Amino acid sequence: VRVIVALRQTQDPSRVSPAFARKEHKRAVPFSTMIHGGMHPKKTFIIRGRVMAVNFVASGSGNTALHLNPRVKAGEVVRNSRIGGDWGKEERQLSTNPFREGQFFDMSIRCGNQKFKVFVNGEHLFDFAHRMSFYEINMLEIRGDVQIFYVQF
Repeated sequence: VRVIVALRQTQDPSRVSPAFARKEHKRAVPFSTMIHGGMHPKKTFIIRGRVMAVNFVASGSGNTALHLNPRVKAGEVVRNSRIGGDWGKEERQLSTNPFREGQFFDMSIRCGNQKFKVFVNGEHLFDFAHRMSFYEINMLEIRGDVQIFYVQF
């Protein structure tokens, strides 16, 4: 199962927290890591960087629980899942798109019992209802044309 992470964007890179200046700075992409202890309610993921695609994956099945893909030029943030090799129905509707080309963000993704809650730059962006059991999620993937400065969970 894959889950995509919400991001928080910052206008001024000089205002980045000291954590950005440590070894987390500019992680290689694509980036993937096992989620030790697996996914559970109230588990929160924080990603700081520039625009990217994020996936929460069930490594055994290859299913993606949440795929989050900001498409800056189209002004959309695509959300979907991929189960049994088939993509589900895309969700694209948002009242605003906080992602801008070249700008930094802070994204927070929180797993709930029924859905993921995604925040960008401290503002609630969307909810994504679980389409499969979140207990299957054991991997975080970050892909695309992105600079990652910080990942925490």
